[in-house]
Amino acid sequence: MEDNIYVSHIPVLLDASLELLQIAPGGSYFDGTFGFGGHSRAIAALGGCVTATDRDPAAVATEGIRLVHSSFAEFLANDVSRYDGMLFDLGVSSMQLDDASRGFSFSKDAPLDMRMDTSREFSAYDIVNGWDEDELARIFYAYGEERYGRQIARRICERRQYTPIATTLELTEFIKGHPKRVFQALRIAVNDELGELERMLKLAPERLKPGGRLAIISFHSLEDRLVKHAFRDDERLKALTKHPVTASEAELKTNPRAASAKLRAATLV
Repeated sequence: MEDNIYVSHIPVLLDASLELLQIAPGGSYFDGTFGFGGHSRAIAALGGCVTATDRDPAAVATEGIRLVHSSFAEFLANDVSRYDGMLFDLGVSSMQLDDASRGFSFSKDAPLDMRMDTSREFSAYDIVNGWDEDELARIFYAYGEERYGRQIARRICERRQYTPIATTLELTEFIKGHPKRVFQALRIAVNDELGELERMLKLAPERLKPGGRLAIISFHSLEDRLVKHAFRDDERLKALTKHPVTASEAELKTNPRAASAKLRAATLV
């Protein structure tokens, strides 16, 4: 696939990530969240040898990059390689957000899906129409930090008694004022994003060469908190960032999606 397909994609915190990873020609690097491949291609352009993963079958490899369709934690659990640097750009990708049919957006009508890996059967539809009120309230509070999670869960359970809630706008219609947090919670639950992150944080240091670097970009406090604590508490790692790196005003003008991005990095001691 030609590079011009990816021209409109702007990787988040690209320069800061490359600087913290200290890309060296001939070095080996792992990109755990390939997406449109912006970070991977930038590493390869600097002479790095890149292995990448993405659990979305829609992700397509670019020349010179080895792409494996897998979750990053599953891949690392079976990988025996050692890398000079590892990068993880967490959360939903631009590729998934921009495709309305995937159901990640609360402002565009689509089936209630939200699967990053479309080969899996379990989707947001199953949660919204199958989980009981307590479970719904739990994830809205725990994953969406939504203080009205109990009331929203109750409304969902009352509504679905008459007919299943099948689309994003059907769900959005009766949770006005709260869709962003609710959709975040559903997406995290569908894809087990926090469990995937926790598994990766345990495995990644084992896949680094001595002095190798680990950089992680997160987009909400739940992810950032896990990364911060891992870099502080894991004796194998030494944090390189006392505070998270955020987007500059210049980057925000060209890439508003970078507004909530936080980059932390650590090195294997």
